[in-house]
Amino acid sequence: MTFSIAPAPLAAPPQATAPQPPVTLLVVDDHTLFRRGLIALLGQDPGLLVVGEAGDAAEALRLAPQLLPHVILLDNHLPGVMGVDAIRGLREVAPASRVLMLTVSEDGQDLAAALRNGAQGYLLKTIEGDLLAEAIRRAARGEPVVSPELMGKLVAAFQSQGAPEPALAPVAQTPLSTDASAAVAQLSPREEDVLREIARGASNKEIARTLDIAETTVKIHVQHILRKLGLSSRVQAAVYAFDRQRAE
Repeated sequence: MTFSIAPAPLAAPPQATAPQPPVTLLVVDDHTLFRRGLIALLGQDPGLLVVGEAGDAAEALRLAPQLLPHVILLDNHLPGVMGVDAIRGLREVAPASRVLMLTVSEDGQDLAAALRNGAQGYLLKTIEGDLLAEAIRRAARGEPVVSPELMGKLVAAFQSQGAPEPALAPVAQTPLSTDASAAVAQLSPREEDVLREIARGASNKEIARTLDIAETTVKIHVQHILRKLGLSSRVQAAVYAFDRQRAE
């Protein structure tokens, strides 16, 4: 009697995770030396890809609809048309692109005008390279990003009264929940710590580093904070935290 043994089926090879495509960028700055240095810096990150550069708003308006970058990194002090005044035009010709200001201007009016005109965020040129890369990724995902040094001015602009339109409409379009004050007692001590860091404008990675916890844990805490306070964005959480600090 003979026996035949069927060969064991070969295990299917593990499915390789497809790499995420890089975030594409159009860099707009009139200072050639700074622009080239910035492009070289961003080029060190494999997750970012500069697809074009421009020295003024007119050139940016011409290139944006051709290149359709994920993010337009825009300086404010440009020859001819200022950066904050070019935002609406850029969003019209490339509506899927996010406009992220990168400037030396700490002026509150520039900040408010940029956000009112549709910028996804407003960063100072003093930002560290790794934080800039993270901010670009967040902006590409549709998250509002603002340099921590400007959070106070952002809140002041958000709370300004009598304006013909909300100063931060593109960032936070719904009012703060009236139930937020009653809900604050539900926050755990760790959630209170996270809320204070959000008010400083810290990213999840920065909060994780400061509190010595995992970044995924920070994300969970942020979700719980927003749910408990009846808020819909980190900016609203920052506004709420500033209000609370002033009332204490």
